Amino acid sequence: MAIKKKAKKTVKGAAHLKAVDSAIATIDDVAAAATKAVIATGKEYKKLAKTAKSMNKKRAALMKKVKTASKRLQKDANAANKKSVAVIKKDIVAIKKEAAKLKTVKSAVSDELASLKSASKRAVAYAKSVASADKVLNKPKKKKRKKKAAK
Repeated sequence: MAIKKKAKKTVKGAAHLKAVDSAIATIDDVAAAATKAVIATGKEYKKLAKTAKSMNKKRAALMKKVKTASKRLQKDANAANKKSVAVIKKDIVAIKKEAAKLKTVKSAVSDELASLKSASKRAVAYAKSVASADKVLNKPKKKKRKKKAAK
């Protein structure tokens, strides 16, 4: 005895329209959210880059200071000169540690920004193509003119 397969239900037109409209709305929402996320992450990345640049400037200035302080120490080896060299070297080490931490955070934000940009690009492209297709499909039909009867 053969088992009867259940027949698939046919979907009504209204349900199809509702599903298409909700899909279009979802794509538009995703595109908008992705764009906002790219902007926010871009701002964060720029802020981190600015901080890294200022740290590099500080480090470069301290390297010059330690060079001059070392020369001063070689000429006159007193406690004050030794202390100034030690303080500058301590500052350089602290800045190097901060820069290393910043580099890892900046790298993570950079990776996130790259993935967000690609996702945003896709979402916006899909939204544009759906909008243009929708525009073409929803054009009103042109009315045909009646031809004049030949006399």
